[in-house]
Amino acid sequence: MGFLNEKPTSGQVETRQAPDLRAEAIRANYTKSEVRIKMRDGVELFTSIYAPNDPDPTKTYPILLSRTPYSVAPYGLNAYKTRLGPSPEFEKNRYIFVFQDVRGRYLSGGDFINMRPHAPKSSGPKTLIDESTDTFDTIEYLTKSIPGNNGRVGQWGISYPGFYTSAGAIDSHPALRAVSPQAPIADWFFDDFHRNGAFVLPMGFGFFSSFGKSRPTPTTESNPGFQFPTRDGYQFFLELGPLSNVDAKYFKDEIGFWNDLEQHPNYDEFWQARNILPHLKNINAAVLTVGGWYDTEDLYGPLATYAAIEKQNPNIQNALVMGPWYHGQWAGDEGSKLGQADFGFPTSTWYQQNVLIPFFESHLRGTGNNSCAEMTAFETGANRWRQFPKWPPAEVLPTSYYFAQDGSIRSDSNQVSEGSDSFPSDPSKPVPYTMEITNNWARDYVTEDQRFASWRPDVLVYRSELLKESVTLAGPIPVELWVASTQTDADWIVKIIDEYPGVVGPAGRNRELKENSTSGRQELVRAGVIRGRFRESFAKPKPMVPGEPTRIRLELSDLFHTFQPGHRIMIHVQSTWFPFIDRNPQKYVENIFEAKEDDFQPAVHRLFRGPATPSRLELPILK
Repeated sequence: MGFLNEKPTSGQVETRQAPDLRAEAIRANYTKSEVRIKMRDGVELFTSIYAPNDPDPTKTYPILLSRTPYSVAPYGLNAYKTRLGPSPEFEKNRYIFVFQDVRGRYLSGGDFINMRPHAPKSSGPKTLIDESTDTFDTIEYLTKSIPGNNGRVGQWGISYPGFYTSAGAIDSHPALRAVSPQAPIADWFFDDFHRNGAFVLPMGFGFFSSFGKSRPTPTTESNPGFQFPTRDGYQFFLELGPLSNVDAKYFKDEIGFWNDLEQHPNYDEFWQARNILPHLKNINAAVLTVGGWYDTEDLYGPLATYAAIEKQNPNIQNALVMGPWYHGQWAGDEGSKLGQADFGFPTSTWYQQNVLIPFFESHLRGTGNNSCAEMTAFETGANRWRQFPKWPPAEVLPTSYYFAQDGSIRSDSNQVSEGSDSFPSDPSKPVPYTMEITNNWARDYVTEDQRFASWRPDVLVYRSELLKESVTLAGPIPVELWVASTQTDADWIVKIIDEYPGVVGPAGRNRELKENSTSGRQELVRAGVIRGRFRESFAKPKPMVPGEPTRIRLELSDLFHTFQPGHRIMIHVQSTWFPFIDRNPQKYVENIFEAKEDDFQPAVHRLFRGPATPSRLELPILK
């Protein structure tokens, strides 16, 4: 999805460098046409087509389709895009590139519905529509109407267009041979807007402040983004107060989906209907799902999409690529760095040339080897690509590490004494998720040095012993916490951190200081959160009982990271993570979107340890 203003994500951003030259190069090699394709219910969808200029009428080309809610701009036969494919090499290989405004967006007809629920074939007549039928009808038109196509179609898209790619693969059109959903939305209660029931404040507020506005009539114009009064997002959202202030202060009942968010705080039928995962069936195309280990916007989507397709379509080629990237970075820059993390080489370029292009070429032209590794994963910490026949790898040994006394974590539960560690939590002074001063999404926070949090009294810190040999984690991380609070609700945040050795160079020696720039660095590797009210059910929340030990279980999303010898595995446990996650009042309120200022109460939380209350993590250690 886009963020803060109604523009494409980095995967769809038009090339900024010399845009006129890029557009002219495309104009010289492609002919643009614009059509309106009629769907089975009579609604017409606006579609732009870029076909290769070729004097040989006998040559044929595959079609590469992208369906988007973010506009197929520029509009008009004389206005050309500055990029057509997932990478510039696709233009050189010459495809028929097709872009479509989805139903109800920009120049397409019909009504737009966010994450339009899928309508199974058995649920109604042939005229019942969803994004799967719209894709089917579009491909039917394209293959029959575009001269020079070879009868094979591929589809791709990043973020929201990734969702449309997943939906398009359901009940696949016979001509659809290859699809690549990239950072696809899968279930909006777990990706983008929520993390295990905790609301992602900058995403929900920023995205819908522009995208959520209605389109009275077809238009080529985007809605303007929200104009923050300050660049300090932490201060802005703190002064905003409870979520119940958002509509009164800013949205003025103009954002329909925000009203939906307010009315559906739990995982009810509204959200369940927008979960595409159980519908990813009857897929006959090859699938290459792509995601980023550092995608703060949507890491859940690609992992869940891959797993659902794998389970429900056992006879197709289904592959996954996970690189060291933020949201859409694999199509936006070379992928050598992210924040202070340096991966040593252009990882995006490697993926484009060695995985993405061969995938589409083999399935849409029949050239080269059409085999693809089940999992192509970048191993952070070791900075290398690796391939596996399944994910998580079969060689993973789940190993429990227990929170222990003296701020340690230990693999031997017999070494853990009975006890607890307490920490305060004050919603008026929440722990920041980043030290960057920004009112935008701080995308680099996922590799940020966490010492600013380790120093706070409202963050519990645990460390392993110095590692004598490397430790590689590959897969999800189940977490079990035994906790209590003086209040009736709380968020529980767990962070996995790679703590570098603390090396200090001789004073006054710039060279040594530069060499030791990572000294003591606490690099964030993975983090997750669950709202305590959802500890037993996301559909039926319940308050916590003050002072009563309570088991909280969550799963941190997959990672693939190597902790080098001399490093430590560090764990943070905290209860605020602001403004990435909105503030929990800590006084249980049935609907947090309706909480008032006086509902926000300070609390003291407690983490228990020992045989009766074994707070622990299950680390997926790759042997």
